[in-house]
Amino acid sequence: MTNLTCRRFFFTLTLVTICLSARAAVKLPRLFSNGMVLQRDIKLNVWGWANPGEKVTVRFNKNKASTITSPEGKWKVILPATAAGGPFSMIVSGSNTIRIDDVWMGDVWFCSGQSNMVTPMERVKEKYPDEIANANYPQIRNFFIPAVSDVDSLHPDLPSSKWLPANPANVMSFGAVSYFFAKRLFGKYHVPIGIINSSVGGTPIQAWISGEGIASVPAYANRLAALRDTAYRNDLARRRPAAPTSPVTLQYDEPNGTVQWTELAYKPYQWKTFWLPGYWADQGVKGLNGVVYFRKEITLTEKEAGQPAKLFLGRIVDADEAFVNGKQVGNITYQYPPRRYTVPAGLLKAGKNVVAVKVTNTSGKGGFVPDKNYSLEVGDEVVDLRGEWQYRVHQVFPPVGGSGGLEGGITAQNEPTGLYNTMVAPAIGYNLKGFVWYQGEANSGRPQEYSALLKTLIGDWRGKWRQGDLPFLVIQLPNFMEVQYLPSESQWAEMREAQLKALSLPNTGLAVAIDAGEWNDIHPLSKKPVGERAALLAERLAYKENLVAMGPLYRSSKIDGNKIELTFAETGGGLEAKGGGMLNQFAIAGADKKFVWARATISGDKVIVWSEAVTQPKYVRYAWADNPEGANLVNKEGLPASPFRTDQ
Repeated sequence: MTNLTCRRFFFTLTLVTICLSARAAVKLPRLFSNGMVLQRDIKLNVWGWANPGEKVTVRFNKNKASTITSPEGKWKVILPATAAGGPFSMIVSGSNTIRIDDVWMGDVWFCSGQSNMVTPMERVKEKYPDEIANANYPQIRNFFIPAVSDVDSLHPDLPSSKWLPANPANVMSFGAVSYFFAKRLFGKYHVPIGIINSSVGGTPIQAWISGEGIASVPAYANRLAALRDTAYRNDLARRRPAAPTSPVTLQYDEPNGTVQWTELAYKPYQWKTFWLPGYWADQGVKGLNGVVYFRKEITLTEKEAGQPAKLFLGRIVDADEAFVNGKQVGNITYQYPPRRYTVPAGLLKAGKNVVAVKVTNTSGKGGFVPDKNYSLEVGDEVVDLRGEWQYRVHQVFPPVGGSGGLEGGITAQNEPTGLYNTMVAPAIGYNLKGFVWYQGEANSGRPQEYSALLKTLIGDWRGKWRQGDLPFLVIQLPNFMEVQYLPSESQWAEMREAQLKALSLPNTGLAVAIDAGEWNDIHPLSKKPVGERAALLAERLAYKENLVAMGPLYRSSKIDGNKIELTFAETGGGLEAKGGGMLNQFAIAGADKKFVWARATISGDKVIVWSEAVTQPKYVRYAWADNPEGANLVNKEGLPASPFRTDQ
């Protein structure tokens, strides 16, 4: 055999060995990894992949189970139920051996939805600093699933992630609602709590439902069929609009030479006045999509000079770059996160300083969201940045052509099955205690569909997991948007009603958050009461506690002359007006459904509603608005009543 032939032989042998090893290697889903929490007190599913016909053995807590891998390369074993405890190790062996350490038996909750379930503890650190500092709960574990979407096929495994224990560093990435949920349960039951957070901001419910589930909803079943049609996809691609033209940079006759607009040495030339906070469309710059610079000069003392500081710029629509004395101190590329930037020591000067912000907006009203924190904190001193600023338009984005519709192509995370296929299906079989669902904002434009979709999702997931009617905890949408001072229609109120209707299914609960929102922020910071209310529901439904877990729920009405008598369930120790005083946010109407504000009083477990303006009442609404400010019907346990209407 020549040297060349030998080399070829050994190269081929090496390739064959590598290929056989790769093919034969036993593999586990990513959920089965170091630090995992497994569901206690129930037979345990363990599965994975290996070479067809290969024997796989799983050893765990003195138990052992073996199986033969299927022709498709899949295997599964079932281990006996195990009580809460740990840490344990799991050993999976075949042609290779995998060892998983730091395994705990406890309760596993699948927490899902959109951005309010994603919102991390980092986002609420100013509101809950002690919670973060004291987050030393190594038996609370979080597995966050990165966003991946696909409408074409089921994925066999989740995207890469890992189990993290709760400590002050790790907890910053935990979803705030799910962390407070887990913390309350751990504090009460002292068993490990595992959170699987499968959530993607801005996504609709239909993306989280399986193909089999969505088949019962004709409009979305038809949409899914179209998306899987190659000719339709090709047509979408052909009709996609051309790329936008380049922005137009405005030219100015500048006497400042090359000095940058963000620098202290720059002298504003022909800049205009802007009152912050606010939107530029409301202050003389209408219809502009583009880039605008803002400047404000402030004066600091010798004591404040040189110190590190925190720059708070509320929320900005849409992207921003923030500068102090010409040096960039931070930037965020989209509107929702709060702007909290660190100013390094040595940057601030005694006397005049300049704060500058470059704001980029591509649609809607650009600017600074009202009723947020706009300040510079230097030690114990707070410099208020609200008030008069100066601005100048830098670039204008020309309008993009096209007739709208579906021409932008397909965004899989917004389409039927797009997230189920990738972020739910691969987790099915991992035993659970229950589900927590916080979603709905993305469906608020079509609230009439939501009740059926939510019930479909609940049945779909329960059927896939095959653990019976697992507890399903729904978090109702909070108050949001501007206050309406007269009774009016509301899509968000209709969404809350649709979420309420999920209670017609067995073993479901509703956490009302009508008092936990913010008018100007779709991601309110008050996450602790929301998570704790969801935990209360879990205590009743999953842990079989006999306790008050929900606020008052409307049950029936009776007309008595010029008044309507309302009865409620979930009254607990009795009905109350939160904070005392009169009940708010009740409206009444006759057969014409022209609602007016009404007076309302509590009589035992009932509420009596009337108005002198309606002599023959027929209908009542409570907290029926996007943002029903002052809604205050609660039970003695302090849990708020769900909004409702009787004209349905």
